[in-house]
Amino acid sequence: MLFIFFIVFVSLLGFFLFSSFFSLFQEFHNSHMKLLSADGPPSYPIIGCLLSFYKNRYRLLDWYTYLLSVSPTQTIVVERLGARRTIVTANPANVEHMLKTNFSNFPKGKPFTEILGDLLGCGIFNVDGELWNMQRKLASHEFSTKSLREFVVKTLQEEVENRLIPLLEEAADGEKVLDLQDMLRRFALDIVCRVSLGTDPFGLDLSLPLPPLVKAFDAASEISAMRGAAPVYAVWKIKRMLNMGVEKTLKEAIKLVHSSVLEIIQNKKRFLENDQERKQDNDLLSRFLSAGHDEEVIRDMVISFIMAGRDTTSAAMTWLFWLLSKHQSSEEMIVDEVETLLNKGERAIDYELLKEMNFLKASLCESMRLYPPVAWDSKHALTDDVFPDGTFIGKGDRVTYFPYGMGRMDNMWGKDCLEFKPERWFEQPVGLGNGGTTMKTVSPYKFPVFQAGPRVCLGKEMAFIQMKYVVASVVRRFEVRPVAEEQPIFVPLLTAHMAGGLKVMVKRRR
Repeated sequence: MLFIFFIVFVSLLGFFLFSSFFSLFQEFHNSHMKLLSADGPPSYPIIGCLLSFYKNRYRLLDWYTYLLSVSPTQTIVVERLGARRTIVTANPANVEHMLKTNFSNFPKGKPFTEILGDLLGCGIFNVDGELWNMQRKLASHEFSTKSLREFVVKTLQEEVENRLIPLLEEAADGEKVLDLQDMLRRFALDIVCRVSLGTDPFGLDLSLPLPPLVKAFDAASEISAMRGAAPVYAVWKIKRMLNMGVEKTLKEAIKLVHSSVLEIIQNKKRFLENDQERKQDNDLLSRFLSAGHDEEVIRDMVISFIMAGRDTTSAAMTWLFWLLSKHQSSEEMIVDEVETLLNKGERAIDYELLKEMNFLKASLCESMRLYPPVAWDSKHALTDDVFPDGTFIGKGDRVTYFPYGMGRMDNMWGKDCLEFKPERWFEQPVGLGNGGTTMKTVSPYKFPVFQAGPRVCLGKEMAFIQMKYVVASVVRRFEVRPVAEEQPIFVPLLTAHMAGGLKVMVKRRR
């Protein structure tokens, strides 16, 4: 009898304690929800926002954008079990603080370099401190030379006129459906390999399969990006340690990428040693080798250049072509601007003429504002700090600025921020016949698609040259129209792309 009484007593006590704990937890949750509705996701003790993060893991961009839009400071704090405390900001003052004002306190950091370290090694995009500074100076010198700029324009001319345009003409005459994203990625691959490596992968020769290097590079990039988006950070490390699943695939892909690029470097080195007259080759690899740099350092730099040069420009152009198909008045203004500058075909497209294509540049900027090639970028705090908006940053915290969300803040771009309007980049109204109007000066901390401060993208000018040349050459000759009416899906990864590609029909422009 006493035993039964004891069991009943313990059961009742347990129920009371559980009910009390649940009530307290529910009360805490409700109050916490009120507090966090303005500055972060719903969070719980110990696990933080793991539940809501997991629930929204396939729509993180729009979820973060919403949370930032209702935050008074456009900054949120994300804490979840298994991950570092993360501050995400769309506040230009905060972006300037981390990218310029207190730059030294916000390196990439070990957590970031671990994610990409297997693929990028000690490349310029994945290192800090003296190693970054050395590579930055080296690359900065090479990117600023007139000879490299002229080499890029010459390479673009050959690739566009001899490969891209004939493919589009064939598709137009045969009424074929093309995957424009795939074609632009192949084009960008040819350009970046010819400019960086001095080799030609013939990516636009559709009769040839893509080189194994390209497939391995794509796999390595995608899996590396998945590491950063994992709900529990430690999972990918365990998989890597056990050499299982996607981490095994990643290891094999990286081995192929590194060995292939190293083989190209060694072949180029032997070629330069045997033919002294070719030491004046303009590709970046020849320049780096002539300067006497270590093969492994060059390998890592070249891999970084390939990743940045191929995927970013092709993504930006893909989204622009889709946007122009939906906003044909803007397309007409680009055609008018290009034809006016070319004087109805009497001039050729060169560097000086490209600089004058302001409405085309504004259209590219507007496309990248809405669909940035790099949706977010993170640093890690060396020491405690405080953002200009008052947000505390602890030592080791991950600090992320968010170009995708920044382009969707109506306090920065107006109530029409979700609309494609190239005119917003000009001080005065623009229309047909006056496309040469001067563009506004927009702070790079408000529009950080090329980063800003000491780490600002060295290839920014080259990227605009390439994108302007391609878009100008295509739109003056063709009308590009998507086959599907649905809104394409934006997929971020390391660099963004359009899910499933962009299937289009091409018609010759009258």
